Amino acid sequence: MKVRVASGASSCGSLAAAAFECAPDPCNVDSVRDERYVIVRLANGWGMRDIGAGLGGALILFFARFITAVRGRWDGVAPTDEQRIYFANHASHGDFVLIWTVLPRRMRFATRPVAGSDYWLKSGLRRFIGRDVFNAVLIDRDPASRTTDPIVQMTEALDAGSSLIVFPEGTRNTTDAPLLPFKSGLFHLAQARPNATLVPVWIDNLNRVMPKGEFVPVPLVCTVTFGAGLILAEGEAKQDFLARAQTALLALSPKASAP
Repeated sequence: MKVRVASGASSCGSLAAAAFECAPDPCNVDSVRDERYVIVRLANGWGMRDIGAGLGGALILFFARFITAVRGRWDGVAPTDEQRIYFANHASHGDFVLIWTVLPRRMRFATRPVAGSDYWLKSGLRRFIGRDVFNAVLIDRDPASRTTDPIVQMTEALDAGSSLIVFPEGTRNTTDAPLLPFKSGLFHLAQARPNATLVPVWIDNLNRVMPKGEFVPVPLVCTVTFGAGLILAEGEAKQDFLARAQTALLALSPKASAP
């Protein structure tokens, strides 16, 4: 891949986003043919780390599409620019990558995944991918060691204009159950920002593409299904809300619609 360097401010607000935005879409033949270069715009002190983040992100998205042929389905909700909290089932560390991959470009760079710092800060490479490439909101999942409230971190990201990708099960589901019980964080987040639309997202097949403990992915078609948004009702109890959110998410599973 050639890189052409040009000056000028990125409309996405960061160099990494500029490289993402200008990278060819590997699922679009015309895009691959017509967009021969990734245009990297240098401004406001951006350096090689930003360039690396942009190119690294483009490669990750290409790899995700190549391995999974991922398809996005918008069922009861449209891909619009409103601020959202996407909440999804969790079976792999690659879950948020697939959600990112199927979001339209204009929405992708305004959407930040929420992920555990214990995993994404474990090595230099993971730190680079989590912080620089995906601009993740990294939270400490251990109440005994954390110094910042995760809800505060997430609301600050929302107040800055970002949408979020969260996984209310709190950890990867390696059981035979379709979902683990939801943690209370989704309720507290909805309570803190009641005007934010919560959109359920079901990721299908990724646990078979990248099983826990494996490093070589198995090529399989994956789907990411977005459902109708919901909001916290006035006076709604925590358990009632979490049960409603879990039901909305399970309804998007292919098994739920199977005869």
